[in-house]
Amino acid sequence: MLLTRVLTALALLPVVLGMLFFAPAPVWALFALGIALLACWEWSRMCGFSPAAQGAYLAASGAVGAFLWLLYIRLVPGNFVAAAMTGFIIATLFWVVGAPWWLAGKLRPSPSMRAVAGWIVAWPTWLAFVVLRDTSAWLLLALAALVWVADIAAYFAGKRFGRHKLAPAISPGKTWEGVYGALAGVAVYGIVLAWFTTSRETPLTHVFTGAVAPVVVAMLLLVAVSVVGDLFESWMKRGAGLKDSSNLLPGHGGVLDRIDALTSTLPVAALALYARHAAG
Repeated sequence: MLLTRVLTALALLPVVLGMLFFAPAPVWALFALGIALLACWEWSRMCGFSPAAQGAYLAASGAVGAFLWLLYIRLVPGNFVAAAMTGFIIATLFWVVGAPWWLAGKLRPSPSMRAVAGWIVAWPTWLAFVVLRDTSAWLLLALAALVWVADIAAYFAGKRFGRHKLAPAISPGKTWEGVYGALAGVAVYGIVLAWFTTSRETPLTHVFTGAVAPVVVAMLLLVAVSVVGDLFESWMKRGAGLKDSSNLLPGHGGVLDRIDALTSTLPVAALALYARHAAG
C-alpha cells in the first residue's frame, strides 16, 4: 500500500506542479475544473441519490463548472471577482459555522441538502485554486504545503502520542494529540517560511510584510479549519458506508480524500487574503 501511494504521488506531482507553474491561466482553471468535477462525482456517491438524481446532479455540476470557467475567461457576461468573493464568503460561513454544527449534531440530512453541501465544498475550492494561483503560484503552493505539513505532523504525533480521540463517531483514528502535533508542525513551518521570505526577496515576501506573529496565528486558525474539512468528508463517507470517496487514485482513494482539508482551507485563506488586501 505504501509503495502504491508513493508511486501514485510521484506520477501526479510533476503533472500538478507543471500545470501550477507553467500552464496559462485558462488551462490551469480548466485543469482545476476537472478536479472539481471529479470531486462532484465522488460527492454524488455519498448523497443517497437514485441513478436518475445522480445523473441530474452531475449534469447540473457540469453546467455550473462550464459557466464559471467561461465567466473566468470572459466569454459570458458577469463579474468573476464578485462571484469568487461570494463563493468564499459562503464557504467560510459553512466551514466556520455550518459544518461544525452539522458534525456536532451528527446530522444525516436529505440528499438534496447533501448535494448543496457538495457544491459548497467543490466550487469555492475551484474558485480559490484559480484566484490564489492568479495571485501567485507560490502562494497557492505554500497554502497547500501548510495542509500537507499539518497532515504529516498530525499523523506522526497521533501515532506516537495519540490517546484521546478527537471524534470517535466520525473518524476513530484521529486524536487530540494529532491536532496538537499539526498545530506545532504548522507553527514551525510558518516561522521558518516567514523568516525565509522576509530575510530575502521572494515571491511570497509581500504576504509576510509587517508582523510575522499575526500570519503564523492565521496559519494556526487555518489548521483548525482544515480539521473540520477532514472530519466533514469522513462523516459523509461514513454515512454512505464508504471507506474512500472513490478508487481513482491507487493507494490514496479518491480526489476528495486528497483535497478534503484543502476544500475548507483554501476558500477561507482566499477570503482572509482579500480582506487583508482591501484593508491595507
